[in-house]
Amino acid sequence: MEVDEQKKIFRDFIEQNYYPQLLEAVRKGQSFLVIDFTQLIKFNTELSEELLEAPEEVLKAAELTIKDFDQKITKFNVRLTNLPDSQKVAVSEIRSKHLNKFLWTEGVVRKKSDVRPHVTTVKFECPSCGTMITLFQTDQKYHEPSRCSCGRKGKFKEISKELLDGQGIVLEESPDELEGAGQPKRINVFLKDDLVSPISDRRTAPGSKVRLYGWVTEVPIILKTGGQSVKYDLIIEANNLEPMQEDFFNLKINEKEMEEIRKIAKSPDVLAVLSNSIVPSIFGHDKIKEALVLQLAGGCKKERPDGVVTRGDMHVLLIGDPGAGKSQMLKRISKVAPKARFTSGKGASGAGLTASVVRDEFLGGWSLEAGTLVLANHGFAIIDELDKMTKEDRAALHEGLEQQQVSISKANIQATLRCETTVLAAANPKHGRFDPYGLLAEQIDLPPTLINRFDLIFPVQDNPQREKDEQTATFILALHKNPEKAKAEISTNLLTKYFSYIRQTGNPKMTDAAIEEIKEYYITMRNSDTATEGKRAPVPITARQLEALIRLSEASAKIRLSKTVTKKDAQKAIELINYCLSQIAKDNETGKIDIDRLSSRITATQRSNIGVLKEIIDALEKQLNSKLIPLEAIVEAAKEKNMTVGQVEEVLEKLRRSGDVFEPKRNFVQRL
Repeated sequence: MEVDEQKKIFRDFIEQNYYPQLLEAVRKGQSFLVIDFTQLIKFNTELSEELLEAPEEVLKAAELTIKDFDQKITKFNVRLTNLPDSQKVAVSEIRSKHLNKFLWTEGVVRKKSDVRPHVTTVKFECPSCGTMITLFQTDQKYHEPSRCSCGRKGKFKEISKELLDGQGIVLEESPDELEGAGQPKRINVFLKDDLVSPISDRRTAPGSKVRLYGWVTEVPIILKTGGQSVKYDLIIEANNLEPMQEDFFNLKINEKEMEEIRKIAKSPDVLAVLSNSIVPSIFGHDKIKEALVLQLAGGCKKERPDGVVTRGDMHVLLIGDPGAGKSQMLKRISKVAPKARFTSGKGASGAGLTASVVRDEFLGGWSLEAGTLVLANHGFAIIDELDKMTKEDRAALHEGLEQQQVSISKANIQATLRCETTVLAAANPKHGRFDPYGLLAEQIDLPPTLINRFDLIFPVQDNPQREKDEQTATFILALHKNPEKAKAEISTNLLTKYFSYIRQTGNPKMTDAAIEEIKEYYITMRNSDTATEGKRAPVPITARQLEALIRLSEASAKIRLSKTVTKKDAQKAIELINYCLSQIAKDNETGKIDIDRLSSRITATQRSNIGVLKEIIDALEKQLNSKLIPLEAIVEAAKEKNMTVGQVEEVLEKLRRSGDVFEPKRNFVQRL
């Protein structure tokens, strides 16, 4: 088809379908018009087929047609949308046959370079005869005219040049489109002109999912020797870019599935039904399974008028003995959870989890690359072997868990990336197995500040019990004999759609009865033990656990598709929090729950004993009028305060380590 013919068809097409939109775009000062391909194919099949085969030439004709409408228009782009499914090509399937063909693909933006101007046309003047030579710059290399009509070679004078904004992004296949295990393939994409405007710029933030329309072109690779390689690099010249809704990949739920979802939600004990289906191949651990169901449902995110955002995502940590099935649970959740990413501690770095700044080979300079937490935005990040990560890498998780954002200040890049991600992590105790009598904080190599950010912490203990062991063995052996036995009541596909649906639509409000129940529990717990004889009372629960209670009760209401959070939901949340706290934060000496056991190296009892002992040493100094105090005198005075010899020695050891006291000679103590 000749160019004039193409222009005529485009003119008729735009006049019939897009004239008001074109006038509106010109009025707003926009330089692009979005055309629906389905309308074009109805109008003229021949032209639309030619457009798919040779997009650059046909789009050029369309742009020239628009310029004919209004002489004031100097530069105008035609953007296409709604291409047929036959033109969809996955990133990993792009081959040489797709070169210069119009196609579309979907993927996640992995990294993005800065916006820089690129030259398109340059006007040169010949110094000898004054002839004007216009040269189009199509390659990456800048070209000058080789000769003029008057016979002059080289040394031409540059008069003017046209510049376009350009930016490079790297598009990676979506993990949900990968079949089996495999490294997702990447391709470079070149965006120019209005696709890099500030409005479009927000759509291409690292971690966002996009649909891209364009054509593949080859870029020559220059070798170090200066010659050209026989191998070419592929790059997509973008024509249009559309952001895709991130809400769990926009899962389509048909009417039949909707009925099943409502049926599950209406069952009398919906939590038990879901928890039985969540990890059917693991015996026991009922409380953990319930917690995982509530975590998949999630709480409600709230934005306050002052700009403070309260997260709705619940973080769960499983600490336990090897072989207790933690990794199995995590692996299963990564299959059930919508938009989940699984990573293991040993192979994960802080940059890989949050975001990294890498040198950009494509367009030079530095670019930002999103990590697991950012890519799993509005989804799940599942981290196994958390204790195997290095101290520096774990520190990167702090901001991501509580503030739900990742701040980067490296090289010349200062950026804040969103990561509204639910984290499920597993770790082993410090010495491989659990010592139920030791402090949890001393048995796990995680900083107290990080432990504190998890709403629920479950110790997964593997203690020998004849009856339980018999049931477990029977269950596992029966599974090996007949693997079909582990079939869940609800299929994995339906579970994923169930949790996607309630996460998208559920937003239950707290009732007064639920608020009263949680308030009562919180106040009772905090004031269950009063300070005695100058000793500080243990803090059984903090405001962080109060927020966790609210999130859990909202999740409990969500799984019933309820609009309100009832007293029953609040009781379920209290039951789970209480279970966790009594498992890991109970002080064996007093039998009371003490949050300091969990989030600090020193329990409230020990802290009180330290205070008591310091007072004794102070009093004895005045009494004996000497800096040197005999150990016997301290033990005697401590007995009156109900402290045993063992406790005195333990506290003195702590004081020695912290540098508060020292022993100038045997059995004598002196303050520093």
